Amino acid sequence: MIDFHNKVVWITGASSGIGEASAYRFAQAGATLILTARQAEQLEQVAEKCKQLGAPKAKALPFDLSQLDQLERLASEAWEQFGRIDIFFSNAGISQRGTTVETDLSVIRRVMDLDYYAPVILTKALLPRMIAQGGGQLAVTTSIAGRFGFPMRCAYSSAKHALYGFFETIQAENYKDNIHVTIVCPGRVQTNISLHALESDGREHGQMDAGQAGGITSQQAAEKIVRAIYRRRLEVLVGGKELLMVYIKRFFPTLCATLARKIKAT
Repeated sequence: MIDFHNKVVWITGASSGIGEASAYRFAQAGATLILTARQAEQLEQVAEKCKQLGAPKAKALPFDLSQLDQLERLASEAWEQFGRIDIFFSNAGISQRGTTVETDLSVIRRVMDLDYYAPVILTKALLPRMIAQGGGQLAVTTSIAGRFGFPMRCAYSSAKHALYGFFETIQAENYKDNIHVTIVCPGRVQTNISLHALESDGREHGQMDAGQAGGITSQQAAEKIVRAIYRRRLEVLVGGKELLMVYIKRFFPTLCATLARKIKAT
């Protein structure tokens, strides 16, 4: 039985998709929740449902994580809600659709800011506090695009690769401090990520990709993610048959490169 009673969990990207579904699953397991996303109204609705499901102290803390210079203040505000954070699930992010040649540098910077630098800044702000309180857990949403180069995702894939390096380093450095890391690696999950993905010129993609639509539900993903966090697993792969590419890359990298060239990325 998954039990998070007496645990304070902060989730970013909590207003929809994996973040929202995970919030509900944590609530059912008795966690005390802090929820962050840009959409304040949607976030309040998620917080109210969390209260009904078993998290009566759920707090909505809306914020735009692209404001990097304000993130240390946000981390302090989140910590002050309950005087501690036991689990930080850095889930917010944005995807991208465009070839490397066509994608504007401003788009690459926007994706890197939200998908890489925001989790890094928030984690660096929380980590010393977690160590001082005797330990904690850091969970982060990456992607199978962070395990191999993915067509039309130069910025997204780069950011997700970088998250692996950053959080695996934390696990190596701070395991002795009772800091645990869970890297969440989704494949295709039915969320709105493709709708809000950035085109090469910065416009929203505005459509659901066929692969995304055929993925597992966010509820199925959340069940697997929350269970992995509970068990303190270092990594959890979430999705369907597309996850085979992770193992192909590990054991047959040349074959992986060949197959990656054939991926229909939109």
